[in-house]
Order: sequence, then structure tokens, then C-alpha cells
Amino acid sequence: MGARAHRRWFGGGDGGRGGQANWLGKEQEFFVSTETLDDITLSIFHQVQNSADLCVKCNICTSHCPVANVTPKFPGPKFVGPQAQRFRNPHEISVDDSLDYCSGCGVCTMVCPHEVKVMEMNAKARYKLYQRRGIPLRNRLLGRSELMGQLASPVAPIANFMAHLKPLRILAEMMMGVHRDAPLPPFSFETFRGWYKGIHQKRNGRKKTGQQVVYFHGCSTAYFEPHVGKAAVAVLEHNGFDVIVPEQVCCGLPMLSNAEFDAACHNAEKNVNSLVKYARQGIPIVGTSTSCTLSLKSDYRHILDLNTEPYELVARHTYDICEFLLDLADAGELKTDFKAVETTLPYHSPCQLKAHNMGLPAIDLMEMIPGVNIQHVQAECCGIAGTYGYKKEKYQIGMDVGKPLFDQVKASGSKVAVCDSETCRWQIAHATGAKMIHPVELLAQAYGLEY
Repeated sequence: MGARAHRRWFGGGDGGRGGQANWLGKEQEFFVSTETLDDITLSIFHQVQNSADLCVKCNICTSHCPVANVTPKFPGPKFVGPQAQRFRNPHEISVDDSLDYCSGCGVCTMVCPHEVKVMEMNAKARYKLYQRRGIPLRNRLLGRSELMGQLASPVAPIANFMAHLKPLRILAEMMMGVHRDAPLPPFSFETFRGWYKGIHQKRNGRKKTGQQVVYFHGCSTAYFEPHVGKAAVAVLEHNGFDVIVPEQVCCGLPMLSNAEFDAACHNAEKNVNSLVKYARQGIPIVGTSTSCTLSLKSDYRHILDLNTEPYELVARHTYDICEFLLDLADAGELKTDFKAVETTLPYHSPCQLKAHNMGLPAIDLMEMIPGVNIQHVQAECCGIAGTYGYKKEKYQIGMDVGKPLFDQVKASGSKVAVCDSETCRWQIAHATGAKMIHPVELLAQAYGLEY
């Protein structure tokens, strides 16, 4: 790895994969593994199940918890996590209802000095909570962004018009519990896969390079922000890669976050079955959604307990797109024919990105562009936490969590801000009015690419 300051930030570790050979064929400086996949599978299980005993009650997790700092409804990750875990019977449902106010941001796990898997522990406990309660229809719908996209994209203009009618939003709040002001993203009539299979492949007659990369686009790119996927494909092709877009479904994180573990496992199995053949060939799997790539790297194994060889192989070959491109840059293989872009942009690093344990590669990449000045916003969380901030009882909590971030974005005076996570972009745009872009869109602009 290169000696980049932002790459080292927040651990600068193995990208959340558990250690792997660099896809460029170079040995990682930070990790040399002699473990077999069976060793790693066993250690992952014990890390989560038994890590409560490592907790020394130092309260670092609670002091950093975005939710506990703005509402008394959540006593903090220590109390509902390792402290409660010691009294839970694994064969019975015995959890505190306050657990439902955990946003699942993962900050607690990241800051714990003893590597207690607090967020993962809480996710499993929430699953038990909803086994007792039953999962409400609202949560099931919020967990199915792919289905919503499939239904609404063909009639996107009508769906977008109706989704922003105030009387309908009030009715949805009363009947479903989705807050009337929650930031619903607009559906796109043109889907990413439709563009890729149609316009892109027909117009792209260039010679194949032999270097391949798999693109896992996720639901947001598929149905809400196809322009992010187009920019990603353009940047990867500009750097000499043939981009493969395999069959895929929602990564399952929205389902997992809403305690639908069975549905999340079903999607995980479909994705891994589609991706593992590329991982076996050593082809990197790249994504533009920090949530999707974290699911492939970590959540399938640490939360859903899917620890067989195919899941390990996919995890070891999965990269966030900025992580992947910075690897190229460190190897001297990233094209740097950037045009100057004279701008100062605030940048928010999402919680899900930090959980990758790979530093902040987007900042290093964007600062390679002549004229670009990136202001890293010093705020923990935007408050949306996937589907958390959409819920009636949690919307204001999310807005309170994100207030320091929103204030800094507004104070920057910029009409444009940058963030790697789609739901964070929607939340920040909702709260500040700023136009939000993904880092790869700025790179595509600087390269002068059309897509």
C-alpha cells in the first residue's frame, strides 16, 4: 500500500475482507495469512458469539454512538449489546425493546479497543426481537428497495409525482409509519441494466483488453441513480478494464437491517452463486455502494453466519470502487490524465465506508485532480442509517444525529457535496439542498468522459 495519509486513517486495514492477496498480484504489507478458510470461518463465529466477554465496560462505544447522544430512548450499544448478551439464552427470545433504536451504523464496533463485535451482536439480537414482535409491513416494504424499483421504474414519472404529493405522504405516515418528510429518492425510468445491455454494449465496439472487473451495482444504481453506474463503467473502461455486469439481486442489507434474516440469506446465496465463479478466476468484484460491498465482504459472514468457502472467496475479492482505483494508483497503473476542475467540495465519509477498515480512498483519488480541494466534514453520521431514518418514530432522531454534518455542509457555501453512500447522499440533499455526487462521478468529469 502507498503511504497515503487518508489511506491510513481509521485503521487503513484489509478492507474488511479478513485478509487476502492483493488482486494486482502483490503481497499486502499489512497482512500475511497462514489460516485456512476453515480456520477463518471458525474464528468469525467465535468473534461475534463470544466477544461479549471481551467488553470491559469502558463506555467508548456509548460515547461515540450517534443515536445515544441525541435520544434517551436508546441506552447505548454497551447496554443492549455485550452487557445484555451475557444474560441472553441463545435458545430463547430475551431482549430489551430499546434495542430497536440501534441504527446499525457500526460505529460501536469500529471504536471498541477490545474488538467486541457490538453492532453484529445487536443485529442478531434485533432478529430475535422481531421473532417475538413480528415484522411490520412497513419494515418489509422498506427492506425491498429492489422490488420497489422494479415496480416503479417503468412508470417513473407517475411514481415520482405521486411519491411527493403531500396528502399521500401524510396518509402513508398514518397507515404505514413512513415519515411524511423522509427523503424518498426519485425513480429512474432508464435502469442501469437497461442502459448497459442496450445503449452501452451497442455503441462500445472497442477491442477487449483482457483485464476484467466485475461490477456489482446494487439497487440504488439499478433503479434510482443509474448515472453513478455509468460513471463507474466509464472510469473503469478508461483505465483499460472490460466491465462484466453479472446477474445479481439486492445485497440484502435492507432486509438484514429490518430483521428479515431468511430473506437476506436467500439474496446472499443468489449473489454469491453468481459471483463466486469470477472470484475463483481472481477477477476483482467492484461496487459503488459502500453498503453492498460491505455486505459481500463482511455482513454475510459476520451477521448471517454464511461462512462457507464461496462466501469467503467472494469476500476476499470484493472492493469498493475507490479502494480498487487507489490500489491501481499505488501500483502506478491508474491513468492520471485529469483535466483541471477548479472547485472546493465538502466530503462526508459514511459509517458503512469506515466499517470497511480501508481508510478514505476517495479523498486521495479526488485530490489527484488538479484544482480540486476536498473539505472532509468532521461529523460521525448523517442519521439515515439505510432505512432507519424513514421510519416515523426515528425520523427526527436521524435528523438530530445528522445536524452537525448538515450545518457543516451548509457552512461550506458549496452547492455540491460528495459522499460514497446512496442513502447518505439522499439524506444530506434533503437536509441541506446540496446536489450530491459520488466520488466516481467527479473522476469521470475530470477524465472528460461522456456516458
